[in-house]
Amino acid sequence: MRKLLAAALCLAATATGCGAHVESSADPKTPAVTLTNCGKEVTYDKVPKRVVTNDVGITELMFALGLENRMAGFAMPDDKGDLTDVPWKDGYDKVKWLSKDQLTKENVLDARADLVFAGWNYGFRDGGGFTPEALKKLGIPTYILTESCRNGRTKTSRGIMPPLDALYADLTNLGTLFGVEKRAATLVADFKKQVAATAAHAPAHRPKVFLYDSGQDQPFTSGRYAAPDEIITKAGGNNVMHDVDDSWTTVGWESVVERNPDVIVICDYGDVSAEQKRKFLLSYAPLHDVSAVKHKRIFVLDYVDLVESPRNPSAIARLGAYLRTVDRHR
Repeated sequence: MRKLLAAALCLAATATGCGAHVESSADPKTPAVTLTNCGKEVTYDKVPKRVVTNDVGITELMFALGLENRMAGFAMPDDKGDLTDVPWKDGYDKVKWLSKDQLTKENVLDARADLVFAGWNYGFRDGGGFTPEALKKLGIPTYILTESCRNGRTKTSRGIMPPLDALYADLTNLGTLFGVEKRAATLVADFKKQVAATAAHAPAHRPKVFLYDSGQDQPFTSGRYAAPDEIITKAGGNNVMHDVDDSWTTVGWESVVERNPDVIVICDYGDVSAEQKRKFLLSYAPLHDVSAVKHKRIFVLDYVDLVESPRNPSAIARLGAYLRTVDRHR
């Protein structure tokens, strides 16, 4: 099944095969490039040659664009699923795994990075002093994952545009920065077609869906600006937390019970397995009368499916197929 999924993802990514270089990346002597990132214009004086990334989705955005030759390394925990049979395995084979934790200034300096591509809560963090501002003082430019852009509603709330628009914006920006505009445009066009094909077959009665990431006292979930919101919507469901103006955030169990989801989607990663999460949900007394729990309608997607990444369109297709089954058996 994983091999079939990898093949499907590969075809969606590029007609020339995974890891193929459709076009050469720009010459390092190319004039400065100005992009809009998180609502601000940012100018890059040169094309980066030693990019360091944080986390799996961000890393695979670079791989999907065939930019592994522009990377000095990546950091991410080893709890993000099997990476041996993925569309961009060549990238993982070629690029150095710098750390199984979040990036640090030491990682970046040791790698002689000339660009750090990360996101708020995907590497960038105020507490550890690993911020775009701190790296700028070291002379290291940054690019912020658009899904994670802070929106100003609170000090930490994130999300400035619909999640898939964030994915397309990042692919387009990276394509411009690295001189692979045609490859970026092809990816975006193919992803939009795949998403539209799934959305066109949405069930007549859209199931209510709750995304469960983790947490027992309080669940960690997706508001309207994290990738699961649009994954659920385009798959044919309605995210019960769509009214939460944030990306990944914590809510109360009482709000889950009140909204009574028909389906729960588990985000699979970390020390707690998907099966352990499933057992908890089915046995947690406050959820006893929730429709998804009563009917055991629980669907599992990998972490990388549910953060901004080139795997989002495939996740939409798989969840869409499940939601259509749910609708048929109402």
